[in-house]
Amino acid sequence: MNREELTEKIRNYQPYNEQEAADKEVILGFLAEKEDAFDRENLLAHMTASAWVVNRERTKVLMVYHRIYDSWSWTGGHADGETDLLAVAVREVKEETGIRKVVPVSEEIFSLETLTVDGHEKRGKYVPSHLHLNLTYLLEADDREALTICEDENRDVAWFTLDDALKASTEPWFVKRIYGKLNEKLKSYIAS
Repeated sequence: MNREELTEKIRNYQPYNEQEAADKEVILGFLAEKEDAFDRENLLAHMTASAWVVNRERTKVLMVYHRIYDSWSWTGGHADGETDLLAVAVREVKEETGIRKVVPVSEEIFSLETLTVDGHEKRGKYVPSHLHLNLTYLLEADDREALTICEDENRDVAWFTLDDALKASTEPWFVKRIYGKLNEKLKSYIAS
């Protein structure tokens, strides 16, 4: 998917709530103004992709214990020049969890959000505070498949019930504004 196709998908995305409506405008404005929107070298903001990975029954979600955020969180990562953010989300799930077979429940955008990232150290280098302009995709994996920890980024990886995923995260804003929303939206997807 090229940049224009992705921009069109974002433009056609129907926001779920006020947060998504506001963030959709921020993301579209940034894409229109910044040629380097998909590169993390843009220190102000850049595009990222995340995944809400559920089991076939839609009763569990796969999360990682993120080293930088010191919390259980979804999987995801930087576009790093890639404009097919669904492919980025799938790649990140595989890298961060060891899951080999992960498939989209839908190829459509599941959620979008503008996320703040506090300044931090990564690989011995300071990364200043910035924004992640994020698209989230709903993916499915087998909750019996072996998991592995990506030691560079995570301390642990595990499946949680939908309610326990909210309890496990120590980031109140994410729990209230993102993970709770994702669980609510998930209710419209029945296991097939």
